[in-house]
Amino acid sequence: MSNSRSDAPETSPAVPERVALPESVAVPESVAVPDLVEGSSGDPLRPSDHADAPRQARQPDNAPLGIVGWLRWGWRQLTSMRTALVLLLLLAIAAIPGSIVPQRTADPNGVIDFKSKNPGLYPVYDTLQLFDVYSSAWFSAIYILLFISLIGCVIPRTKHHWKALRARPPRTPARLSRLDDHAESVRTVVDGQDASAEASHAIDLAQAQLRKAGYRVERYDTAAAGNRPAVFSVSAERGYARETGNLVFHAALVGVLISVGVGGGLTYTGQTVIAEGDSFVNSLGLGYTSFNPGRFVDTEHLSPYTLTLDSFDVSYVPVGQAGQGMAGDFSANLTTREPGHDAEKQSVRVNHPLNMAGDRVYLMGNGYAPTITVRNPAGDVVYREDVEFLPQDANMTSLGVVKVADGLSSQVGLVGFFYPTAATLHSGAFTSAYPALANPLLTVDVYVGDLGIDDGTPRNVYALDTTGMTQLTGRAIGVESLKLEPGKTVALPNGLGTITFEDNTANGGAEAVKRYVSLSIHRDVGAPFVLFFAVVALLGLVAGLFVPRRRMWVKATPSGDSVRFEYAGLARGEDPAIAVAVADLQRGHEASLGDGAARAARAAR
Repeated sequence: MSNSRSDAPETSPAVPERVALPESVAVPESVAVPDLVEGSSGDPLRPSDHADAPRQARQPDNAPLGIVGWLRWGWRQLTSMRTALVLLLLLAIAAIPGSIVPQRTADPNGVIDFKSKNPGLYPVYDTLQLFDVYSSAWFSAIYILLFISLIGCVIPRTKHHWKALRARPPRTPARLSRLDDHAESVRTVVDGQDASAEASHAIDLAQAQLRKAGYRVERYDTAAAGNRPAVFSVSAERGYARETGNLVFHAALVGVLISVGVGGGLTYTGQTVIAEGDSFVNSLGLGYTSFNPGRFVDTEHLSPYTLTLDSFDVSYVPVGQAGQGMAGDFSANLTTREPGHDAEKQSVRVNHPLNMAGDRVYLMGNGYAPTITVRNPAGDVVYREDVEFLPQDANMTSLGVVKVADGLSSQVGLVGFFYPTAATLHSGAFTSAYPALANPLLTVDVYVGDLGIDDGTPRNVYALDTTGMTQLTGRAIGVESLKLEPGKTVALPNGLGTITFEDNTANGGAEAVKRYVSLSIHRDVGAPFVLFFAVVALLGLVAGLFVPRRRMWVKATPSGDSVRFEYAGLARGEDPAIAVAVADLQRGHEASLGDGAARAARAAR
């Protein structure tokens, strides 16, 4: 308990410009007195760079900072909260291209499609790293600067906040009436009671009341001195959770940045296509059609497991009903295997991924995979594959490519269109009238020449570069395309051999044409940590926005047979309820003092 006076003058007396010491007063040698040299202010109580000093004695306004000075200035600018907010805004703006332009890590096929449709714009986007926004140099620069700025903001504020948490509530102001939120009341002391004892007891009750309300409290009593009466008061403070919430919010943002950065380096995304009856092995060299690893991913030691597509179930709205042909539900039925575990039957549906050894397997698309066999003139099989045809419309009209590099007299490229429910337009062209298999038909255009794969240049397996090739069938040259139904074989032109559209039911399949699924396999190590820090940041933000920072005071001043009580509050920041809090404090305190004729209060608002 401190007994120092709380009603001392609030302003210090003016210091005279010059103080003359009597000759009889000796100045100790340990006290350094500034020399009154030329260019100084001429006053030992003022520094040489005081505003009244001669101009040449002060630090020049345009003095160079030097390297260290500039570094300190730059560090202060970088670690300011304003800079952190600007960098956070820039990071949000910089992420916009990542949601507009297809990214190699998430949609490699989209990047290939963008390149084919925009050959002139693609090099510009690629140079600007717009297909790799989140790993680009400019995005990383903003990311790292924000990371440094937040750390530079949080650490000093945390130290200051820790000291504030350990500090005592501030002393009771000498004049509470100057505060906007202030109330007074006077209570008469019961006959025979000492006013000072009553005032001290009343402050004890106020202290207990404030402590129960969650305030940190401190007594500040002053004894009577001269004409000044004794003053009993309690100072209370609460709301440090507001600053704690702010610090937690910014620290959680740092956690999010670390989780995204480290997790991104350990994350990989891959795509694969599996036809019914085929399997996928989680190995970079075996199963992936595309693979985008983070910089810390060990591609030689991926989690071992296999996926086998047993069947693909899909339902369509029947013909004649509203929305006919629309898909109702997709389900890829898989057999999964992990080392040391028995095989399991599991399903993957849209928005219902499958968890496999830490990977998440998503169903991205589906289509038809006709089984095509090509034989040479001698009847030997030179090509036999389940060819994935890419859907071109809602009725599953699909496009596929077959490349026969060896076994025939020349390299052959086949461009085919598959129609699950074939129908003829007025122009004579084919189309699909319904996405399910009702009348399957395959048409093929034949090209011969160099496929462009012998020089080792990577080629898109879903596209055929016809440059330097000769077209043998197709409407473009007035020769009818080859037409095949399941189980039918037709001859290739120029005696090249034959092509067969295999009927899958002959091999025990449920339908004549196999289905395939496109799966995206994603491992994101940092996702749980990002979610955790995001929730923590949200909680910190709520605390920082809605927890009020308040200081409350109760003062009791005895005078004769009465005690004057003062109640006051001060809010740090916006707090529209501070006046209500002061009124509630007064009401509760007066109730704790009790009522009676001898204690009738007369309000002095």
